[in-house]
Amino acid sequence: MIRSTLGALAVLAWLAAAAQIARAETCRASFYGPESGHQTANGERLRPMGLSAAHRTLPFGTRLRVSANGRSVILRINDRGPFVRGRCIDLSLGAARALGIAGVAIVRLDHLH
Repeated sequence: MIRSTLGALAVLAWLAAAAQIARAETCRASFYGPESGHQTANGERLRPMGLSAAHRTLPFGTRLRVSANGRSVILRINDRGPFVRGRCIDLSLGAARALGIAGVAIVRLDHLH
């Protein structure tokens, strides 16, 4: 009885962790510059050293785990872009630095709930 209860709890914990990641994608990312105070598409002021990003279609407030170079950060979508073909996300300068990105890089995006 105890063994089956522990097994069921382990399965439930695994399912809960798996549900945290709705989907993942790999794509090219860039970062946008230090225009501190620039107004983002959702009305916030850009904090260049914050952990935020611009995406063309994801809803504002969407949280993503972005991974590159063996590092990862959790950030929030608060702007629109990138407007350069072949790129899927523009990272804030702070997020890019935390990931060790200078320029354009391949990143993994995990969509979190």
